[in-house]
Amino acid sequence: MITMTVNGQAVSLDVELEKPLLWVLREDLSLTGTKYGCGIGNCGACTVLINGNPSRSCMLPVKKVVGKEIITIEGIADQEHLHLLQQAWIDEQVPQCGYCQSGMILSAVALLGKVSNPAPADIRKMITNTCRCGTYPRIEKAILKAAAQQKQMRGSDAE
Repeated sequence: MITMTVNGQAVSLDVELEKPLLWVLREDLSLTGTKYGCGIGNCGACTVLINGNPSRSCMLPVKKVVGKEIITIEGIADQEHLHLLQQAWIDEQVPQCGYCQSGMILSAVALLGKVSNPAPADIRKMITNTCRCGTYPRIEKAILKAAAQQKQMRGSDAE
C-alpha cells in the first residue's frame, strides 16, 4: 500500500512499487490528462509536478513518490476558473494537436513558480518538453502573457 497526495487529495493505493507513476495516474486513478509520449522520459508529455517540480512520470517508479504531492493537469485549475497558463494557451492559440500540452503547461507552471518574470531565454532553457507541431513561438508568448498577468495580480494584491 502506498500513500501520496494527488491534486490535493490523499490517495492510498495497492499497486506494484515499480509501476511507473504515469500508469498509476492513468489506470488506477483515471487521470488521463497526463500523456504517454516516448516512454523514455525525453519528450515531456508525461510531465507532472512532484512537490512543485516538473518530473517525467513515464519512467518514475511510484515508490519514489510515496508521501509526496503530485499535481497533474487536472489539478491546476479551480472549480470556476482556468489556470492563468491554461487561459493564455487558449488566448494565444498554442495547441495544434494538443498532445504535449498538459506536460508543457505543467512545466510552465513550475517555471513561473520559480521565475516570476522570465525572459524568453529562461523559457527556452527551462521548458524542455517537445512539441512535434512546433508551436514554440506561441508557447513562449503564452508563458510571457501569463507571467505578466501573474505579476499584475500580485501587484493588485499588494495594494
